[in-house]
Amino acid sequence: MDEQEIRKVLMRKLAKHGYWGGRHTSFDNLHKGFPKHLSKDVKGVANDLIKENLLIPKPTSYGLHVSLNPRMKEIIEQVIGL
Repeated sequence: MDEQEIRKVLMRKLAKHGYWGGRHTSFDNLHKGFPKHLSKDVKGVANDLIKENLLIPKPTSYGLHVSLNPRMKEIIEQVIGL
């Protein structure tokens, strides 16, 4: 699985569960559903998505949470094929 495929699957998973804007999930849970040997790659891709402003980070007292950026919805939907 290459980085582009991980990006697509990760953003599709977040969109399917409705993690847009105010609804967020733990950064540490993003690797779930992927093979174990890809967990570092998934976290690296997630960090890249934060830098590209496609994921919004939300620091909490119990860890970092992320959600999809609703302002980039058109771009995200093009990437995941909706």
